[in-house]
Amino acid sequence: MSTIAKPSLRERKFARTRLSLADAATRHLEAASFDSLSVKALCERVQISEATFFNYFPRKEDLIIYLDRLWTLELNWYGRQAAEQQKGLAVIEALFRYTSIQIQKKPGLMGEIIAHEARARERSQGMEITTAERLIAFADLAGIEALPDDSLESLLRNALQAAIDRGELPPNTAISAAMVALVSIFYGVPLAMQHANPAAIGAMYRQQLALLWAGLRTVAVK
Repeated sequence: MSTIAKPSLRERKFARTRLSLADAATRHLEAASFDSLSVKALCERVQISEATFFNYFPRKEDLIIYLDRLWTLELNWYGRQAAEQQKGLAVIEALFRYTSIQIQKKPGLMGEIIAHEARARERSQGMEITTAERLIAFADLAGIEALPDDSLESLLRNALQAAIDRGELPPNTAISAAMVALVSIFYGVPLAMQHANPAAIGAMYRQQLALLWAGLRTVAVK
């Protein structure tokens, strides 16, 4: 059984600086938009030079990609924990429930991440989350240092297949069509409700998922 090597001092220093930039950006996003974020102001908060910033993030936009990848990794961990106790549709519902809680806690950050995910259908390969970053950012999430960095779509697709295998959804369920509906609900509900009534996002997620499951079963019967 392979083991994860302990990060070096240099790796830990790199991780802390990149995470400090991410934390400063997160604080900014709770009061203003990502577009208004100034690299100069961000560097002043973290006490690094602008030239140093670009050693960590070649473009300002890479910072939101990094925040997105951190969130997806945490969501991945949560989904796998849910899968150890539940299966199929319950895992999907747990992922949506977790997301609704995070949106209420950090509405600015989650709004920017969801907007970015909705715009960028191809996942960037440049923002790897290192072992040191995983251990520092998620010190209380056991095993996250070895977790595969799967996409949200991969998590949802695997849970859908498990639901079909368990008989929760009909065997002839069109996974591609169900995925389009799931992703639309995941991104669409927060975008539609975040400013009007963010506290109701969880309830709307539940309602929309219930309608989707019922619709998939009805369509499959015909």
